[in-house]
Amino acid sequence: MQSHFEEHLQRDIDQIREKVIRMGGMVEDALRSALKAIQEQDRRVAYSVILKDGYIDEMENELDWLCLKFLVKHQPAATQLRLVYSSIKINGHLERTGDYAEALARQYLALSDIGPQPSFDSLIELIEMVIRMIHNAIQSFADQDAKLALETRTIEKSKVVDHQRAAILAHLTSQHSEGVLPSSALVPLMTMANRCERVGDQAGNICEEVLYIYTGEGMKHEGKEVIRILFVDELDSCRSQMAAGIGNAIGVERFQFTSAGMKVERIDPKTVEFMAGKGIDVSHQVPTFADQILNIESYQAVISLCREAEAALPPPTAKTVSITWEIDDPSRVEGSEEEIQAAYEQTYKYLDIHIRDFIQAILGHDLGGKEDE
Repeated sequence: MQSHFEEHLQRDIDQIREKVIRMGGMVEDALRSALKAIQEQDRRVAYSVILKDGYIDEMENELDWLCLKFLVKHQPAATQLRLVYSSIKINGHLERTGDYAEALARQYLALSDIGPQPSFDSLIELIEMVIRMIHNAIQSFADQDAKLALETRTIEKSKVVDHQRAAILAHLTSQHSEGVLPSSALVPLMTMANRCERVGDQAGNICEEVLYIYTGEGMKHEGKEVIRILFVDELDSCRSQMAAGIGNAIGVERFQFTSAGMKVERIDPKTVEFMAGKGIDVSHQVPTFADQILNIESYQAVISLCREAEAALPPPTAKTVSITWEIDDPSRVEGSEEEIQAAYEQTYKYLDIHIRDFIQAILGHDLGGKEDE
């Protein structure tokens, strides 16, 4: 027979679990409604997603307060502590996913008056994929199903969503360059694809929390969280692509390097050729608008490669380090083939040295050595 204390403890745990599941259901409904607005080209449904986002925000606050009261009241340990700690984290991931659903609705509204309407087929397929991932992530929590959480996280880690997003962005950029897709449609469509990618990330994050709750294991709780570094340039066509390529080629597992530009332009062909000569393939990378970057605080560092990019970025948060590296853009150098090659070599060397130094500063040891205890 349970004691009075154990009954209260279980009741409060059940209340937190139910609240998380309800929050997840609201977020999934928001994503499905955003998808419906796009599929049926229904502005009323899109507006309903935007209006209902406030309810998700209210639910987030209620759940946070419920978890805080639980911690103060019960001072839990072991499994109960993991559950409440991870419920707080899952709550944040779900709230951000709700923001992405709202963003999809807003971007659809921006497109709704454009004629003729662009094709949404590939985007719809991507949205359906990430909705399944979010559904399974929430279901794994509800059913205490570590196997489902692991399967869903494996999908996220396999970069299926990232690859489909990259294919969509490449197609959109090509259509824009050919004059088929107007700029007024390009930015909203690219933003929608990027938001889908972030929904997939949040599904993976939720699954990691579920694994932590029910197995005590999880990358985030072993000090192995991903360190995200963003390089921003005036154009995401040369320096920023080189920097992201160098960073990812170094191959430190915990680090993820991406790039963005204040304007979008195809990757400089000479940059692709030069980097290939260094054994780094950037030909598959898709230039990204800096203003498509949502939740800048999700990056541990934002490195501007010119003063123009630094001035255009929002002020750094307490969680994000802001740095500027001023280096010449070799794609703008004119002269002989030898002079142009030398400019690329100089920029490459600068980036390679500074990126390695930056990684080592974070790790606390030389690359290839052991981390400081």
